[in-house]
Amino acid sequence: MHYVGIDVSKAKLDCTWLRDPATGKIKSKKHDNTSSGHKALVQWLSKNVSTDPNEILVVMEATGIYHEVVAYALFEAGVRVCVANPARTKEFANSLGNTHKTDAKDSVVLAKYGYLIKPDPWQPEPPEARELKALNGHIEALEKDIQRSQNRLEKAEFNRASERVIKSLHILIEQLQTEKKRLESDIDDHIDRHPQLKKDRALMESIPGVGKVVSRTMLSVIHGRSFQQAGQLAAYIGLIPRIQESGTWRGKSRLSKQGSPKIRAKLYMPAVTSIQHNPDIRAQYERLLKNGKSKMQAIGAAMRKLVQICFGVVKHQSEYRPQVAI
Repeated sequence: MHYVGIDVSKAKLDCTWLRDPATGKIKSKKHDNTSSGHKALVQWLSKNVSTDPNEILVVMEATGIYHEVVAYALFEAGVRVCVANPARTKEFANSLGNTHKTDAKDSVVLAKYGYLIKPDPWQPEPPEARELKALNGHIEALEKDIQRSQNRLEKAEFNRASERVIKSLHILIEQLQTEKKRLESDIDDHIDRHPQLKKDRALMESIPGVGKVVSRTMLSVIHGRSFQQAGQLAAYIGLIPRIQESGTWRGKSRLSKQGSPKIRAKLYMPAVTSIQHNPDIRAQYERLLKNGKSKMQAIGAAMRKLVQICFGVVKHQSEYRPQVAI
């Protein structure tokens, strides 16, 4: 196997092939992060690294949206791709004693990460999951636009600003809310067009505390990756506890928060609702409080439990049934 690290930015790709891991000998090349640049990258790999793309493992970090297109281009060319968690590669770089941070250095670290860690290859999201993820992302952006416009309207009305400004903000908010409703309808239609998405959403909405927003969010996550266990899903979202202990000192456990803060934000209020209406989560919450956990720790556990139940009903393809007596 040949190991290549790519540091991805908006404009360019810094590529490093680890030619000889024993001596640290490398070969580097820069490509544009464009369609033509991706084709040139594939040609460079074939000419310099290996004519068999399946013998090449390319490691890159998840960098917002800029890594996605090149990852798909390499995957379609038959190259093995790993999209690494930046937190993990940063820890790895620190373990190597790296003091300097440049794009070229980062690509070397990523190549060494592939050689020493042997990460699992990345699998692209199914088209329906990718479309759902894009729709969810757009509706989140619309919600932010609505909130910003409402804040500006509140400020304008408080300061008694121009009536024209106030009227304009009212029109803008109405248009954004109309577009949000239209997009919500498009998401529902998209899910209904795909039988498995439709069924899995119905299964999740059989869980007390899970409504349309949580179900569509969890659909895009669960169908976007291959999770084997509920704990993997909870860890991906950043809901596993981070234990703090040293000698006889015992600190409070906190959520790892290594996943998407947007997903965790959407789970908070449903978890609070579940404490009231979901018997399994309510029983867990009361038990944790009785054992001395704080309310925030118990709510964090409720968020994790809700995610685990969502995974369970989808995995077993059966509606939610409480495990404790009601």
